[in-house]
Amino acid sequence: MLPDAALAGEGRLRFFGLRIYDARLWVGRRFDADDFGAYPLALELTYHRSFAGVDIAKRSIEEIEQQGGLMPGQALRWRKELAGVLPDVQPGDRLTGLYLPGRGMSVWRGPQLLGSIDDAELARRFFGIWLSPRTSEPDLRGALLSHLAQARP
Repeated sequence: MLPDAALAGEGRLRFFGLRIYDARLWVGRRFDADDFGAYPLALELTYHRSFAGVDIAKRSIEEIEQQGGLMPGQALRWRKELAGVLPDVQPGDRLTGLYLPGRGMSVWRGPQLLGSIDDAELARRFFGIWLSPRTSEPDLRGALLSHLAQARP
């Protein structure tokens, strides 16, 4: 799906000192972080803790809401869509989200496709949790984009 993808960066999310997950971002050569929603990408998360899929979906929507601009009822609808593809995870589980601009997203556990969401706006906002300049985790965003900064003059 991303034949020219290379590792853009990697980082770890911690909460009160606890390891939550390690993240790795894969992008194509032309990727521009300032316009991340215009480019296909893959985000890989390797979990260090157990979480229910519905709780991951709920937290994802909370993060999206903090970035602003959700219409009434949109949060509930999007939460249900995410809960339909995000599984329960255990320590060591690796999930990969594939973002396709203008189309949507799919979620994989290892080589197994768990599901797809054909909502371009939800997909863009979901990946904005990590990549938007308005993310709640700017240090993680910086780590995910760190190889890009090194490659540019």
